[in-house]
Amino acid sequence: MQPTLVKAPEFMVAQWVNSNADITLSSLLGKVVVVEAFQMLCPGCVSHALPQAKRVMDAFQGQDVVVLGLHTVFEHHAAQGSVEAISAFIHEYRIPFPVGIDQQSDGVPLTMAAYRMQGTPTQLLIDRKGMLRRQSFGVVDDIKLGAEIMKLLMTD
Repeated sequence: MQPTLVKAPEFMVAQWVNSNADITLSSLLGKVVVVEAFQMLCPGCVSHALPQAKRVMDAFQGQDVVVLGLHTVFEHHAAQGSVEAISAFIHEYRIPFPVGIDQQSDGVPLTMAAYRMQGTPTQLLIDRKGMLRRQSFGVVDDIKLGAEIMKLLMTD
């Protein structure tokens, strides 16, 4: 039985880095969206998730695929919570795609809470109609992700 699809919650971002404009999911309808939620002090994010997001961007360049980062800080706020810190990280790690800074709250950041993320890295795969097709906590296999993206490109 196929799981019920749900509309992907809109991002609640304080600021975008690597983008000249605010980005909304509604503005990306018609495209397949891959979102990598990360923290810059997360070893799995730095060694696996962000390099994979770069590979996806390179592999699907010129197609209807958008890669985004979501910096969602739920720990070590003083070290990684500033715009300056994430901007330096993005520069040093040569992150080419837009990165949204998740809005902070008294608890977990707002977008993280809306998606009920368990932690980072978390990858979201959103189809052309804005439906959340997959949400994965941890590392996702490259071949599996590529096949999922191709399927969404061919069927939606």
